[in-house]
Amino acid sequence: MTTIIVVIFILGYLAITLEHPLKINKTAPALLTGVLVWTVYAVFNPTEGILASEGFQHFLYNFQIESPNLFNGASPHDLYVHYVGHQLSHHLGKISEILFFLLGAMTIVELIDSHQGFKVITNRITTTDTRKLLWILSIITFFMSAALDNLTTSIVMVSLLRRLVHNVDQRKFFAGVVIIAANAGGAWSPIGDVTTTMLWIGGQISAGNIIVTLIIPSLICLIVPLVFLSFRLRGKVERAEYDYEGQRKVEKVKGSRIMFFAGLGALLFVPVFKTLTHLPPYLGMLLGLGVLWVLSEIIHKDEDEEEKKHYTAIHALTRIDVPSVLFFLGILVAISALESTHILTHLAEWMDHTIGNEDVIAIAIGLASSVVDNVPLVAAAQGMYDMSVYHMDHKLWEFIAYTAGTGGSVLIIGSAAGVAVMGMEKIDFFWYIKRISLLALLGFFAGAAAYMVIHPLFAVAH
Repeated sequence: MTTIIVVIFILGYLAITLEHPLKINKTAPALLTGVLVWTVYAVFNPTEGILASEGFQHFLYNFQIESPNLFNGASPHDLYVHYVGHQLSHHLGKISEILFFLLGAMTIVELIDSHQGFKVITNRITTTDTRKLLWILSIITFFMSAALDNLTTSIVMVSLLRRLVHNVDQRKFFAGVVIIAANAGGAWSPIGDVTTTMLWIGGQISAGNIIVTLIIPSLICLIVPLVFLSFRLRGKVERAEYDYEGQRKVEKVKGSRIMFFAGLGALLFVPVFKTLTHLPPYLGMLLGLGVLWVLSEIIHKDEDEEEKKHYTAIHALTRIDVPSVLFFLGILVAISALESTHILTHLAEWMDHTIGNEDVIAIAIGLASSVVDNVPLVAAAQGMYDMSVYHMDHKLWEFIAYTAGTGGSVLIIGSAAGVAVMGMEKIDFFWYIKRISLLALLGFFAGAAAYMVIHPLFAVAH
């Protein structure tokens, strides 16, 4: 059974990574993989090890008490299928928290964008100096990615680049650096990257600690490539014509500033909400969405239905990236099957015996995320390492948050931000390797070295 599950998972994973050559959206194989591995787990006859496991025996005891009629009439295999369904429901509860969090965040961002809120930033960048513009864009991307997320930020910044840089080759290069900045910025924030969010929701890291411990390594991950480029870049960028005065009037007409600052405040309030209430982060995100929803209705209350349609939360919900949400669902469901069948536990034991060093394991996960999606890699790590040993804010979880978040920049297909920019600017895979990969690799290892130096200092302080 486990061999079949592993084969299905590997084939599904290959289909996901070969999305572009196969011309099949990665969401489809992710969903198929998630359903098939659980089907195999349920249909195949259980091993004696599973039937004798503490988890199965505990389930039988509770099932007999809660549903005595079903229990008394059930065959051993029926009881096993009920057990598998019980495990799936347990995992689906945790997965749903991540999905509702993402849905809320995406809708808030779409509401800000529909009100032209991001022009509050874009309308105020006027420089044409190549190095200065590179630093400005990178720093804005870094901090915006921490407040929003790296995927959304990269899309916003590429849209900005189209207004600021007219030369296609120059814009591609800037877009490549935006990928590095967006991934570095997302790594140190609990809401900046899906993988960091997964670790936060899973209880492996706390919001305050991850910000404090990773902001310096993440900054170094960005600054090292920027310093390197500052000695190589010269001249000015070719600027497209842009009506700054006209666009600043648009801000006031559509309530851009109100929605931008309210939306940003709602996103930043999510960690505060969790700290104050100890409730799951997705509730804080949905609270922010509700507030913004009401605010958008108030701003456009005097307009007729046709005029205000494009500024409503209902319209924003039609624009969110639903395939990405379903992709996360499929891959996380598949990973949960590997966890339930103890495949990930055995993999963790093998890595501990073969590699041993936790730092090397974390770096390996980071570099692997440049080839394959970091979401399943982090989900696998969450299932591999027991939190009774690797407690909240353990060094392993902090380092994985950094490496999985920034390692994807090494190749353009290694992160959601990279894939989005690749599609928007038609950046070639090998062009990125020649121009950007080395810069990303320098930043990745510089930040990793900084973390290994800084971590003992924080450990002593605690």
